[in-house]
Amino acid sequence: MSDAVYGGFTKAQLDELYSHRHRIKGYDDYRLRWIEESEAARKTLDTVLDVAYGAAVAETYDVFQGGVGTPIQVFIHGGYWYSQDKNVFESMAPAYVTRGATFVSINYPLTPTVTMTQLVESCCQCIAHIYRHAVDWGGDPERLFVSGHSAGGHLAALLMSTDWPSVDAALPEDIVKGALPISGLYDLEPIRHLTMNDTLNLTEDEVHKLSPILSIPPMAGPMTLAVGTDEGPEFMRQQSDYAAAWQAGGLDCEAMVLAGQNHFSIVDDYAKEGGAVFEATCRQMGLTP
Repeated sequence: MSDAVYGGFTKAQLDELYSHRHRIKGYDDYRLRWIEESEAARKTLDTVLDVAYGAAVAETYDVFQGGVGTPIQVFIHGGYWYSQDKNVFESMAPAYVTRGATFVSINYPLTPTVTMTQLVESCCQCIAHIYRHAVDWGGDPERLFVSGHSAGGHLAALLMSTDWPSVDAALPEDIVKGALPISGLYDLEPIRHLTMNDTLNLTEDEVHKLSPILSIPPMAGPMTLAVGTDEGPEFMRQQSDYAAAWQAGGLDCEAMVLAGQNHFSIVDDYAKEGGAVFEATCRQMGLTP
């Protein structure tokens, strides 16, 4: 009898395919550098820090002000929905502010303290709060864009499919004008079979409701996807399948596959002027060099 649990893979094989430590040289060095660069960004840029959008301790975001009327780039960190913090991923703020955007880095409650459903609902409330209060710190609420990495890519994709009037009847349907998920997870079914699901507690019902590939909207703004060739076959398959589903719905979707980029180096590409992901994000916002 086969031990395969998904896509012909065993549980152990899936665990390896969705892990990156064995693929990335200097794995821990990335995070240490990002922390230092993020601390520097908070000290040198005009900021509004730890804006509360809910009652939970983790329901906060940081604003890096780009000037009056600037488009808003919201970044959602990864960490497989159970780890990491916005403060680690703010090293990219200087490049976006310099280009002419307001940069917002968000936190959200993590599993297992909340369910995946509650986590997603929290992110929706965060985007709604940013939209309502953008003018307080100079951003243009009518030019709000989202990006995210890994689990954050999953959340960014879901936000493009969200029925915003159901979140708040006063919200427009197109609150999010475009998205750029990076190394995203768009099909949650394999995640349900990973060892980490002992922490996530992802249910079959949540897989169906919260997989972006199963919730392609009838209308949406532009979507750009990015993945690195060194991230492994499942991450490349996830992006390919999701892009195909988005395009089959007649929606605008560009899928970028970056040669030689791994699951962490691609974040640096998003964070620096001249990086393919950074420039794609700026084009989406209408910001050219």
